[in-house]
Amino acid sequence: MNNTSFSYSVKKELCTLMTDRDRKYACFYGMLLFCKSFSADSIVFQTENDLVCKLFCSLADDVLEIKNAVKVTKNVKKNDVVLYALSIENQEQREDLIYRYHISGRALIHRIQRDNIDNNNIFAFVAGAFMSCGSVAEPIKEYHLEFSVPYYELMNDLLDVLASVGFEAKYTERKGNYVIYFKGSETIEDIITFMGASMSAIDLMNVKIYKDIRNKANRIANCDSANIERTLKAADKQIADIEYISEKVGLENLPPDLINIAEVRMENPDLSLRELGQALEKPIGRSGANHRLKRISEFADKLREEYGDLPEDRW
Repeated sequence: MNNTSFSYSVKKELCTLMTDRDRKYACFYGMLLFCKSFSADSIVFQTENDLVCKLFCSLADDVLEIKNAVKVTKNVKKNDVVLYALSIENQEQREDLIYRYHISGRALIHRIQRDNIDNNNIFAFVAGAFMSCGSVAEPIKEYHLEFSVPYYELMNDLLDVLASVGFEAKYTERKGNYVIYFKGSETIEDIITFMGASMSAIDLMNVKIYKDIRNKANRIANCDSANIERTLKAADKQIADIEYISEKVGLENLPPDLINIAEVRMENPDLSLRELGQALEKPIGRSGANHRLKRISEFADKLREEYGDLPEDRW
């Protein structure tokens, strides 16, 4: 896993929170229930996050009260990402874990038993589930957080747990898994904060602020670009009118109040109406400049009519 990714950063922060016995117990329960394989016959947890790998090993030792319970196998993928496969190979230790989490039969192996999670540590359980099967997209690209769960009943149980702490989620099916997902920056900020990754939530807020500023700047730039295009297009028409008048009768035949603005427009084709009005010998406002230019256009059209130069669509 890219250790600069947002998902990596969230999980890195969550790894620092499991500091007391109850949190460790609840977190490890979440990691086990949602891992690749959890039964008396096989416990296999997979992750690309080196810190989550270390946490799983540490929690296994703490809950089982032994050392080196987990075997770690590394598999380097084509993109140089390391996939860690963590397994508890001793059958007695697997059975001990199942016993410690009060799982009395196979029907309960993939169900959430709330008596394993006291209300103060629901966050640690959800954090464990997230580290096992969750991910969050890069907020600069999109707002999306999900849990990919292999069993329908387990997915329903997680929906109930999330709802009990105020998070109503949706789910869909993807590649044989049930995917619980959340959209929207504020909801994802709240979930990340609930799990304990408050600094990551602040980072997400900062990204959102940056995106809002960037989008606003883009809108302004686009608006400015459109305004500039309109200004230049209008100036081209105004200059064409002024050049026509100059060619046919000379600018001195314009009414006196139009001569100055005609000369200034010819010298400054890129000025806006407001800027054009301020550049006159006797400055005027935008509406005044617009009115004078319209009079020049009307003067030019009258000349075109007299000389028979109006375009066909003007007849």
